Amino acid sequence: MSALVAPDGTRLAYTELGQGPPLLCLPGGPGRASAYLEELGGLSADRTLVRLDTRATGHSEVPADPSSLRFDRLAADVEALREHLSLEQVDVLGHSAGCLVAQAWAAAHPERVHSLVLVTPTDRLQGGQRADVAAIRQGRRGEDWYAGAAEAQAALADAPPAQQQALVRATRPFFYGRWDERTQAHAATADRQSSKRAELGFGAGIEDVDLAGMLAVLADLDVPVLVLGGERDALTGVASVALVAGSFPRAQTVVLPGAGHFPWVDEPEAFRVVVSGFLAGV
Repeated sequence: MSALVAPDGTRLAYTELGQGPPLLCLPGGPGRASAYLEELGGLSADRTLVRLDTRATGHSEVPADPSSLRFDRLAADVEALREHLSLEQVDVLGHSAGCLVAQAWAAAHPERVHSLVLVTPTDRLQGGQRADVAAIRQGRRGEDWYAGAAEAQAALADAPPAQQQALVRATRPFFYGRWDERTQAHAATADRQSSKRAELGFGAGIEDVDLAGMLAVLADLDVPVLVLGGERDALTGVASVALVAGSFPRAQTVVLPGAGHFPWVDEPEAFRVVVSGFLAGV
């Protein structure tokens, strides 16, 4: 575990795993500690994974200013980490909500971007509606866990706060391409890795963010971008892959068969081959 101090004095923790050129890894959640990224299906064999615990998560400090938890302001911590590592340009991988941070950072510092890997991205920046999520969930109705997960999902909208965590826990089979011992163990880590403070701060005041301005910069970002999804991703869906990729002039898309929202857990070898191949090419 290593650390740096952000310009506002907040101590940020990061972990380096593996060997090879650095790959900055931004977790999602929002508000989840980066440990759940593990070694990203074996990417650490070829790259040094620099997993950042975003502020108020994992081993990073809670900031004095709660507004600094908003996704566009988290981009400043990515830049601080790049400077701390003395990297002129850097490859950045974001997962889920971390893709928003990656895009915000790229828009703010386009000259520092070597490449982007956006894994099962949220399409909130692009105005997506996740319209295909319901159909993807329906496609799992033959599995033995489906009835309980679907019931919990339906109850979430009107559930009091005291019941929401248990209901979310019951919906977690939807997050994976398969529901077995491996994926259940990965899902079980979420409770201890999640920060409610960071989750709530991530999107607070988003109406004040110049989203159109960000997209305008990304439309001119002349770097390689990989947008990777899972065909069974019942959290952010599959349509989001093409929608997010459409924001970049040099993006390629891959949707992994059998994978859900955490494709390095469901299909580690396929994930590693695709991402390492992309990075080798840039």
